[in-house]
Amino acid sequence: MPIPVVKEPPPGPRKHLPIVPSADDVQSSLAADGHRRFVYPADVRGRFVTRRRLAFAVLVAVWLALPAVKIGGHPALYLDVAAREFYLFGATFNAQDAWLLVFVVTGLVFALALTTALFGRVFCGYACPQTVFLEGLFRPIERLVEGPREKRMRRDKGPLSLDKAWRKLVKHALFLLSAAFVAHVMLSFFVSVPATLSMVQGRPSEHPEAFAWAAAVTLVLYGDFAWFREQVCLIVCPYGRLQSALLDDDTWVIGYDEKRGEPRGKAREEGVGDCVDCKRCVVVCPTGIDIRNGLQLDCIGCTACIDACDDIMDKLERPRGLIRYDSLNGFAAKTRRILRPRLAAYAALGLVGVLAAGYAFSGRRSFEANLLRERGAPFVVDGDQVRNSYALHLVNKRSEPQTFTVSLRAPTDFELSIASPTIDLGPREDAKVNVVVRAPRGVEDHEIGLHIENGLGENHEAKVRFVGGAE
Repeated sequence: MPIPVVKEPPPGPRKHLPIVPSADDVQSSLAADGHRRFVYPADVRGRFVTRRRLAFAVLVAVWLALPAVKIGGHPALYLDVAAREFYLFGATFNAQDAWLLVFVVTGLVFALALTTALFGRVFCGYACPQTVFLEGLFRPIERLVEGPREKRMRRDKGPLSLDKAWRKLVKHALFLLSAAFVAHVMLSFFVSVPATLSMVQGRPSEHPEAFAWAAAVTLVLYGDFAWFREQVCLIVCPYGRLQSALLDDDTWVIGYDEKRGEPRGKAREEGVGDCVDCKRCVVVCPTGIDIRNGLQLDCIGCTACIDACDDIMDKLERPRGLIRYDSLNGFAAKTRRILRPRLAAYAALGLVGVLAAGYAFSGRRSFEANLLRERGAPFVVDGDQVRNSYALHLVNKRSEPQTFTVSLRAPTDFELSIASPTIDLGPREDAKVNVVVRAPRGVEDHEIGLHIENGLGENHEAKVRFVGGAE
């Protein structure tokens, strides 16, 4: 089946800005015959590019600081999977706290949905790791080594030469080193910065698992940022396809003012709009789209087209904003609503999630205590008493020693037998303690509890059923 050829729309105003391209459109990074068309975005300067670079710098600085800066004696973010211990801004978590991730993940999803409903794909343009590393690290290297867009395109289309060969070699060597650096920083989140530095200085055979992991991540990152690039946003990431369900006519998006810009024409031509069809907005786009064709799946909200168009408008001494942040209603000269049903629904669901997460985290203790019945007979008759045997499993989740006090919560004729009513546990240490509870013979089954308290004012009551063996 032949692939349809994309035709440019005729000049003139269109009735609306579609949220999703029509079914006959072909992605901008694909040529008419279906092969990939490599995108060469041009350099651009402006207020939005400056803001994005500042955001990139802040995000990268935070990313580098998380495994290096210590809070409470441990890195701000440290995921020790081997020991099943996790540290987050001074708080210690272990495997028993994994269920709390449900609140974290759902909270991030709702926050992203709400942000998208309000401001479109601002996350993609300013905070997505794919964008941050590609636009903040790898493309600057490419521009430094190979020059601006026109030179890169002309050199790539030309025959192999010494100039082309050494530039490609240097660029890809720097790409590989950058990918390795990013991979090793990621590794330090799991093994700590000192351990990572020690592994780098040693032989790969001394740490084969860490070496294999870092090598694999390095190759994946290199393939992504050196070749795959915008295809991650267009093919792999599902977020772009969800935007049509998250956006509405009141969402703040990047768009083209057709009423002002159409029909396109030369700068001094009579009876035409402000758009001079210079295509500057197209050549600066990292996904190669023409924003004048409406809001498209390929648009990642990078704002490069806004700065490019504003620069052209300044040179022509015309007002800025031909391409700008606005809503679809705003471009259609309609009133934009801030409060609308979907935002109310997102806010309500988000509030429920915050309350549930607050309740869950507030009930979290610095220790775990579980009381389980020992294997064997549920009870043993010993003279005029009946006894039940249990195992108390205590886990100290803190990075400091703790002392626990154990007491029985049961009727007065019940007795607790334990080696010591106080139990000392070292940092992140656990212990299994044998516990025997006695009661008068013939007592009916009864629910009892062990009250465990630490020196921090935290307490927990582990409950279990006492089997009395009454006939």
